[in-house]
Amino acid sequence: MRGMTTNLTIGERVAWYRRRRGISQEVLAGRVGRTVDWLSKAENNRLELDRLSVIKSLADALDVTLGDLLAEPTLMDWTADSGRHTVPALRSALMNYRQLTPLLGVPTEGEPTPLDDLRSNVAEVWDAYQDSRYGFATRRLPLVLADALIAAQAYEGQERERAHELTAMTYQGAAMVLTKVGETDLAWIAADRGLAAAQQSGNAIVTGSLFRSVAHCLLSNGRFDAAVQLVGDASDYLRPGLNDAGPQFLSIYGTLFLAGSMAAARAENRDTTRAFLAEAEQAARQLGGDANHVWTAFGPTNVAIHRVATSAELGDMQVAVDLGPQIDTSALPAERRTRHNLEVARAFSAHNRVDEALSMILEAEQWAPEQVRSHYLARELVLTWVRNQRGRPSRAMAELANRLHVV
Repeated sequence: MRGMTTNLTIGERVAWYRRRRGISQEVLAGRVGRTVDWLSKAENNRLELDRLSVIKSLADALDVTLGDLLAEPTLMDWTADSGRHTVPALRSALMNYRQLTPLLGVPTEGEPTPLDDLRSNVAEVWDAYQDSRYGFATRRLPLVLADALIAAQAYEGQERERAHELTAMTYQGAAMVLTKVGETDLAWIAADRGLAAAQQSGNAIVTGSLFRSVAHCLLSNGRFDAAVQLVGDASDYLRPGLNDAGPQFLSIYGTLFLAGSMAAARAENRDTTRAFLAEAEQAARQLGGDANHVWTAFGPTNVAIHRVATSAELGDMQVAVDLGPQIDTSALPAERRTRHNLEVARAFSAHNRVDEALSMILEAEQWAPEQVRSHYLARELVLTWVRNQRGRPSRAMAELANRLHVV
């Protein structure tokens, strides 16, 4: 179904699914609490659908998934060097019942990888994720996951706990990458398995890290209220550890609230958004500066980035325009810098500053082409600009649209 709507804007997809469902504009507008004029403008690209909370309400009213309206690509849509044929291998690894439990008496194959080597391999996957090299990460993940599961069965005592920690972080790496490329069902499986492994490790930091992953999966599936609730429950679990918290714990704790702030903003809950950002800011102050403990990229800069992103989600584009360009993200991983550029581009576009918005996306593409290509916001912005051009689009815009496969 998505292949038929790939080159449509979100508004045009709304119209496509509405007609397929046999629903009038009057009925759909009523279901989402909007006017017929608003819906007509959205369907005809005279009004940008740039807030996920609004898009989610339309998806619910049309009985389709959020991904249907966003037309998120999967890695199967990518070229060979970016990860084609890698998702099936990762899917097989996640669905291999032989790796789930020793209760069936299936023998573990191979000698366990030394834990220091396994830790290096897990770090390599996470580094690739933060560099937005998703194809590389998905190629490595099935191999690393197999080694981690063998280690978790083979080792004993403290070494087994360390193996469970590494298994959890491998599953989380898979969940984070799969979420980025629109494979939300697989991401949920990975996050669920990772949380189970984290609990077996007994490590509160690793468990907190997996809570963040579950929150991201809920977000990607449009379950914003559930994500807010999870962050609240997870913070209650973690809060006793703040008394003697080290940098890793503070980073995990603060990043959890950043994920929660996005969920609250998409649920259009301003008070909770502010409260979660304030909690994250307090953790950042206690941490003392930007860092990348447990691959969180957490610190004052990431908090500021989320202030911009949540403002955009809540429709406060002026705040995003005023604050976004001032934030220096140069010291952060490519994934964070790229995501911020896309948010600033959205804010510029909302103020009809298309040239500046285009520059932000082109800069982000230099850093992380795979991330820009896979993100709905980049595709939607570029497609809208091309459609709204009165004459021929600029060469830079046309070439970008071609690279994003949205023409």
